Amino acid sequence: MKSSNLGYPRIGEDREWKKTLEGYWTGKVTESDFLLQMEQIRLQHLQKQKDLGIDLIPVGEFTFYDHMLDLAVMFGFVPKRYDYEGGAVPLSTYFAMARGSNRAVASEMTKWFNTNYHYIVPELGDRKPTLTENKPLQAYREAKEKLGIDGKPVIVGPFTFLKLSKGFGPKELPALILQIVPLYIQVLQELAAEGVQWVQLDEPILVTSITKDEMKTVTYIYKQLNEAVPQLRIMLQTYFDAVEHYEDFMNLPVAGVGLDFVHGLDENLEALKEHGFPTDKVLGAGIIDGRNIWRSDLSVKKQLVDTLINIVSEEQLWLQPSSSLLHVPVTVRHEDQLNPIVKEALAFADEKLAEIKCLAENAANGEEEPFAQSKKALTRLNQSIERNRKEIQEAAAAFLSQDIQRNSTFEQRREIQKAWNLPLLPTTTIGSFPQTLEVRQARRKWRKGEWTTEEYDQFIQKEIRKWINIQEDMGLDVFVHGEFERTDMVEFFGEKLGGFAFTKNGWVQSYGSRCVKPPVIYGDVEFLQQMTVKESVFAQSLTTKPVKGMITGPVTILNWSFVRDDLTRSQVAFQIAVALRNEVEALEAAGIKMIQVDEPALREGLPLKQSEWDDYLQWAVKAFRVTTSSIADMTQIHTHMCYCEFHDFIGAIDQLDADVISIETSRSHGELVSAFHQNAYHKGIGLGVYDIHSPRVPSCEEIIEVIEQGLKALETNQFWINPDCGLKTRGIDETVRSLANMVTATHIVRERLAVTN
Repeated sequence: MKSSNLGYPRIGEDREWKKTLEGYWTGKVTESDFLLQMEQIRLQHLQKQKDLGIDLIPVGEFTFYDHMLDLAVMFGFVPKRYDYEGGAVPLSTYFAMARGSNRAVASEMTKWFNTNYHYIVPELGDRKPTLTENKPLQAYREAKEKLGIDGKPVIVGPFTFLKLSKGFGPKELPALILQIVPLYIQVLQELAAEGVQWVQLDEPILVTSITKDEMKTVTYIYKQLNEAVPQLRIMLQTYFDAVEHYEDFMNLPVAGVGLDFVHGLDENLEALKEHGFPTDKVLGAGIIDGRNIWRSDLSVKKQLVDTLINIVSEEQLWLQPSSSLLHVPVTVRHEDQLNPIVKEALAFADEKLAEIKCLAENAANGEEEPFAQSKKALTRLNQSIERNRKEIQEAAAAFLSQDIQRNSTFEQRREIQKAWNLPLLPTTTIGSFPQTLEVRQARRKWRKGEWTTEEYDQFIQKEIRKWINIQEDMGLDVFVHGEFERTDMVEFFGEKLGGFAFTKNGWVQSYGSRCVKPPVIYGDVEFLQQMTVKESVFAQSLTTKPVKGMITGPVTILNWSFVRDDLTRSQVAFQIAVALRNEVEALEAAGIKMIQVDEPALREGLPLKQSEWDDYLQWAVKAFRVTTSSIADMTQIHTHMCYCEFHDFIGAIDQLDADVISIETSRSHGELVSAFHQNAYHKGIGLGVYDIHSPRVPSCEEIIEVIEQGLKALETNQFWINPDCGLKTRGIDETVRSLANMVTATHIVRERLAVTN
């Protein structure tokens, strides 16, 4: 058996990738130094995998921002607004597509399947595609010449690329396929001429609910590739779930197929047993979880390998992670502050590759000793007190059989909430304000013990006071306190709840240079203390305007954490919901009567197969209601959601029964407005009117256009005006100018509406 990897984390052990990127963007790193430093990081990652003894090392999946953006640029899909004239795409244009510029807005960004990674959505409508440069070939040459690695180039497959792109309709898809396939052929032919043995084409779209007709299109594409480059061996890789249309999939003219035997274990294994496996193909078996951080019980994995060997020969079998390791941190090696019982049960990217290598070398020889240590470590964790708090488990389970509802219907609450006396098109923000260097330094001093808690609280109050005054001067209608005491919207709550652990260096990429350090839910989740009341009450004492209390919802805390795998995700979600219910009640008792329970990750937890959606949405919606249902009618519940295809589950959004929802839509505003034309929604809603992920300041005219577009689908009495997400990562000047333009634009629209009416 051979060991294989599908992709390695880009960010580096100390986030050196992120620091290099941000240094280049701020002008502290020249372009030549940027390219040199990125090359060094890339080679270090490859050398690590070589040192670990991985047989098939991926090359070409490293990126300066996003792998889908790389492919769009490689094929010349650069929207005309960026003034691109052909040839290799300059870095300035590349980053303008990702982040926007003073002259052009950024491309849309959305979630990569059901993960927390965001990709840049290719726009295919503007230009005829052309190969600008063969980046996989460059990556292969670099690895071979500089490290002696005969790498496995990784490319997003043509069908996944097209399905995840925008700018064309169903009738235009056949013509696009005829344009795209020759470019893939050109790339593959050049790789074959270079001596490449294997190329990995990622087609995760094949695990979603695609139709039989779509599978025929996939068959056509791969027949074209095989006929044009028969000498090149293609590993057709899927991940995140079980493949659809197994028999058609296995008949594709490729040399190998990759299946997920973690998240798609039961279905993939059942299909393999029922239909068998071709004798002329290699099976890439994803047996180590590429998306969670728990160590594998290698004795159990050995049993899975034994089962596979009964179906395919050892020579046909590659052992690999279930997906790219992009979704986990780099190494456990630096985690010297964790509870030893938790630490010994963890495996990040490097440790997962070591597990793969151990299985590849030992699984077939019948010895159990190499696998005994992992079982002992996991047993110690499973038997710990933290994982066996019966009173917490029973309290969460009690809600499963209950019908969880607010005291009154939304229509009844809306009449009561008119007492807020808000203007037409009320303006607000999503929650956070800029976390400046001064804010981060203050937190660091407090954590290191250089400041007392009293000194730190005084600093936080100074920041809150400053931004309450800014909001007053700006004329916003509903305020927030700014969240200056919070590092991350999930980590902050995890630090105050029982059952969570925190890594020192467990960073993963969310989008671009934005990295997050997900908490580790290792035990039963318990409410220990009030978490947000102090800062919210202080902020409210400074103004007569309403100040929203801000908490992160149970499903987002679940989806943005690394979650224990000995309970179902729904069981853990209900434990979190019960804990947060205590916090919502504490805020209300303290006089905070607008409370925002953010669920930006609700959509990303949606299963990839539509047949499984209803079950997920039922328990996810119920967990939100457990958190928010026990308050008075006058208390207004807000929520917020991030980029996603909202038309998929507008019904579930309605069932949350929040009084107001804000949605991150500025990069895809038209599509969302169209969704509300097709699906009635009557509760309060804020469609984000400008993009906070770009440093550019939107003009009043731009914002007016967005507001007026939204009013074509929404009633004026339900439409709220807000940025499309929190402002934590933005600078102070751009934040103030953007919000000022937002308020000005709102006043102009209000005046127009008054004249019209």
